[in-house]
Amino acid sequence: MDKRQQILDAALKLFVEYGFHGTPTSLIAKEAGVANGTLFHYFSTKDELVVALYSSIKSRTSHYIFEHAESQTSFKETLRHQYITSLYWALENKLEFRFVEQFKSSPFLTLIAPQEVEDSLKPYYDMLHKGIKEGVIKPHPVDFLFTLINSHVYGVNQYLLANDFSKATLHQVITDSFEMIWAMIS
Repeated sequence: MDKRQQILDAALKLFVEYGFHGTPTSLIAKEAGVANGTLFHYFSTKDELVVALYSSIKSRTSHYIFEHAESQTSFKETLRHQYITSLYWALENKLEFRFVEQFKSSPFLTLIAPQEVEDSLKPYYDMLHKGIKEGVIKPHPVDFLFTLINSHVYGVNQYLLANDFSKATLHQVITDSFEMIWAMIS
């Protein structure tokens, strides 16, 4: 593993454990097994490190979802597959998911370039536009629809983490929760 990735991995662990402000760069460097100067060679500021970690996770998450939730025969089945894949990814990648939750409610969110945000949302917005055009979902603004779905994923993930469900029950809760969001938007 390269040093940059070691730093990102250490930062992820520590930011989730101690928060952004409770994690000094010296602790990140120590956890990564690199010198402070090495950390600053890759990331000139702590803010830059936080944003780079967020961008890396979001990019990998989107890639994973679109790779593992291929288009299905209908819009509903495509959305269902993406929704279910998102929740299973969150359950398998708890640290990353927690980090993204922290990031989205922090001032660091304003450091993401608007074009980067737009580019990351484009595939989701395009898909929702398609659903509206096909008449299978309600003609609401796509950013509103995305927010409803995304918030649902975050809330259901919290519910799943707070309970010790069997694999079958966990899958049933995920499936049922999709049907609930589908009833709202269709």
